[in-house]
Amino acid sequence: QVQLVESGGGLVQTGGSLRLSCAASGQTFSRYVMAWFRQAPGKERDFVAAITGNGISTYYADSAKGRFTISRDNAKNTAYLQMNSPSPGDTAVYYCAADRTDRRSRHYRDYAYWGQGTQVTVAS
Repeated sequence: QVQLVESGGGLVQTGGSLRLSCAASGQTFSRYVMAWFRQAPGKERDFVAAITGNGISTYYADSAKGRFTISRDNAKNTAYLQMNSPSPGDTAVYYCAADRTDRRSRHYRDYAYWGQGTQVTVAS
């Protein structure tokens, strides 16, 4: 198993930047695919980005391409989401997720482990 703790959320201005972190503890971090999802009030939990265990492959939701970057540092057991040029539509609770199986999945049901979430609010 792996335990996940997100940090770095907060209030950011439109066009600014913010970096979210996801610290993992437990079994070997590099064996896990890591992903970021987000959920706005009254909406489903949506995929944002994911990265394979070795960090070589990444994939993004269309809404995140060109603005957000997912990365990981396996030596620090931490995954990141760099958010550049956010807009008010990016306001949501952002969740870190992990799974041992790389399905290249964009569905939250395919990830077994979750953090508690961190609120990101983008002011216009």
